[in-house]
Amino acid sequence: MSILEIRNVSKRFSGLKALDDVNISVAQGSVHAIIGPNGAGKSTLLNCLVGKLVPDSGAVTFKEQSLLGVKAYRINQMGVARVFQTPEIFFDLTVLENVLIPLFAKRDGSFRMHAYETVENEAQIVEEAETLLRDVNMADKRHMHSASLSRGDKRRLELAMCLSQRPELLLLDEPTAGMARADTNNTIELLRQIRDRRKNITMVIIEHDMHVVFSLADRITVMAQGTALVEDVPDKIKGHPKVQEAYLGGH
Repeated sequence: MSILEIRNVSKRFSGLKALDDVNISVAQGSVHAIIGPNGAGKSTLLNCLVGKLVPDSGAVTFKEQSLLGVKAYRINQMGVARVFQTPEIFFDLTVLENVLIPLFAKRDGSFRMHAYETVENEAQIVEEAETLLRDVNMADKRHMHSASLSRGDKRRLELAMCLSQRPELLLLDEPTAGMARADTNNTIELLRQIRDRRKNITMVIIEHDMHVVFSLADRITVMAQGTALVEDVPDKIKGHPKVQEAYLGGH
């Protein structure tokens, strides 16, 4: 059963086709990777999924509901969360306060001035925030200033913030970009743990690091020049001659 359907999606910028009749089906509960070189259309496609861009033609549905023309905040409320390439966190707040903010917004539906100060004394929300931090192995850093975190820990914090929204579809834009190999491996393990603990979550990962892709993905779509070149399971992607030549460096 698919949770996300992308059908015949095309997008032009000043006459240039960034996306050309793209078709992708993402199975519920799976980890689906989208790979390809710079300029392949991956980020444009992701922006079409979260309401930042509207395709010129085609259809995008999440749980059989159209996402076309839907505001980004509404798509988020429908159960779609995005992890950005550069971690989007509140650098002036502590780790715990960063997670309290989206929990408060989820509960009350709006932000207020110094909202986190209001909820710090509410045991249930604080407990939920600390549980989320334990889930991403950040509980021991909950009182640290977030600006002082390593890139890997900033990514973990952003994941906790996204998970606070209880998403059914998690979109990850190059989650290991700029990381050292140790942090990359830690992130791979963290994403595995999230998948195992939250059986209802589906992940779509845009990634250049093939180690990450083949460590996590159940299915892979390869994009080139705005189109989906091939989609298959990892073992068949590895052996596909066009993919080997274009993206994996040949035999």
